[in-house]
Amino acid sequence: MSLTRVSFAKVNLFLYVTGKRNDGYHELYSLMAQINLWDEVELSFEGSGIRVACDHPDVPGGETNLAYRAAELFCNAYGEKKGALPLDGVFIQIKKQIPVGGGLGGGSSNAASVLMALNEYCSGIFSQDELMALGLRLGADVPFFIFGMPALATGVGETLEKYDDLPKFHLVLCDPGVSASTSDVFKNLKFRLTSRRNYNMNTRLNALVGGQGGDSREKLHNDLEVSACSLYPKIASVKEEMEFLLERNVYMSGSGSTLFALFTGPEDARKAYGLLAKKWSKGSKKIFLTSLKR
Repeated sequence: MSLTRVSFAKVNLFLYVTGKRNDGYHELYSLMAQINLWDEVELSFEGSGIRVACDHPDVPGGETNLAYRAAELFCNAYGEKKGALPLDGVFIQIKKQIPVGGGLGGGSSNAASVLMALNEYCSGIFSQDELMALGLRLGADVPFFIFGMPALATGVGETLEKYDDLPKFHLVLCDPGVSASTSDVFKNLKFRLTSRRNYNMNTRLNALVGGQGGDSREKLHNDLEVSACSLYPKIASVKEEMEFLLERNVYMSGSGSTLFALFTGPEDARKAYGLLAKKWSKGSKKIFLTSLKR
């Protein structure tokens, strides 16, 4: 028997770093949404133990893979709750499309897909809240993918409030060919510059403007962008070129390095995608045309 799951990417439409905890983790205020760009995760219940294989050369297949750790965590939690597992082994195969190290949450999404698939296989032994608590032990983004809806994220990203009023945006993404280290970007953050801001929820959300004629009126912000661009200058140079070519605002998702532009109409998004795909047909940049997942 096998289960196959679509493992969606996400974008941070805005991201503010609001504090730093004693344990070293940073507290955030972010609007997160899944997008129609995904990996495929297949679980085959065969053999013994946990095995992971991925078709991307930069993604490890062993115990350091987040999907492996998710399966191990689930099995241990099941054992603590029920005793013997109803499976001897699981083979996890990941087909990657989400850029690696791109701030789109690919690894966290894969881990969430594994947790949810195993939970289904085990007759839903854990509630969604319990599954999200398990996911948090793997990473701050994992609960969001289990939550499965656009959300305002606070805390380290684990406190989620459903957000229903997103415009129906289409996106053009650019992977500039840089794999950004999340830990390095946070370590490089000039925290004192961001920690004293006054965060007004209504003001921030009103920066998202949808509807006809709304393109380029949004004013979004990511506190991690300056840090990521100083560590990886190529992100900054590609963003500048992308803004010049598309004549609109371009933003970075998460800790980088993926860049995105928002469009209210699909035709405008397709034209922008075609322009970039033609301009950057050679080289390390990869272009994606997608939309917010509804």
